[in-house]
Amino acid sequence: MPLERISELMRGAREGGYAVGYFESWNLESLQGVIDAAEQTRSPVIIGFNGEFLTHPGRLAAERIAWYGALGRAAAESAAVPCGVIFNECPRDDCLRQAATAGFNLVMLADPQAPYEDYLRRTAELARFAHPRGVAVEAEVGELPSGASGAVGAGSLTDPDQAAEFVQATGVEVLAVSIGNVHVMVQGRRGLDFQRLEAIRRRVPAALSLHGGTGIGASELRRAVAMGVTKVAYGTYLKERYLAAVRKALTVEDINPHKFLGLGGPQDVLVAGRLAVRNAVLERIEPLGCCGRA
Repeated sequence: MPLERISELMRGAREGGYAVGYFESWNLESLQGVIDAAEQTRSPVIIGFNGEFLTHPGRLAAERIAWYGALGRAAAESAAVPCGVIFNECPRDDCLRQAATAGFNLVMLADPQAPYEDYLRRTAELARFAHPRGVAVEAEVGELPSGASGAVGAGSLTDPDQAAEFVQATGVEVLAVSIGNVHVMVQGRRGLDFQRLEAIRRRVPAALSLHGGTGIGASELRRAVAMGVTKVAYGTYLKERYLAAVRKALTVEDINPHKFLGLGGPQDVLVAGRLAVRNAVLERIEPLGCCGRA
């Protein structure tokens, strides 16, 4: 079906009392797995790729944003459920503009090192560029701590008044908030600050987004959705499941490389990764309340 406007996905979620999941992809198989799960559960979904990773200066081979945009848009348009496509969490303004013309219909500037006023200005400029092209903008106020090392690092919680000021000044459609959620939470769960969430919800008209879905428990997630969160992002646990499945597939001894790459049978690592992502999405999508809403 046609690519779904982000404003329509968020409006449907708000009116229906559910959240739309953004399940991050990094290659064709992970994207297929996300779509498989969304179609199986008849759930609207946001698909896409991590802009920080794709544009990181340490990459050994440069990526082409246009290819990822075309892939995401083709997946969305051929899916049997409504899909949006995000270029997620990129600190580079030029790359975000490329993404806004390459097929993505949601782009997110994320630059925790930037001073607040500079980030506000750049986000407003991005919105002025993206909106005439039918592309929505997500931004963040506050900074999520990181759990990548196994210990949760520093971050800053979202200030409700600052969040309201930011949305008013920039016109973003989606605002990611920091209320106890953690990026790259590889161990355990963290509780959410629901009093802060309620204060943000009262002041901010934009759709509210929770990043770090991997580290949020189901009951906490249901409560956050009931309080007005309409987008939840997942990435870490999908890659964990994908890697475990691929490693297991590679333990089989066989000299025929086609069985591992492309034949599509039980030894194929591409299929193993796709099914692992599908199953991982199926495990986490129900608490969002979006199943059966497509």
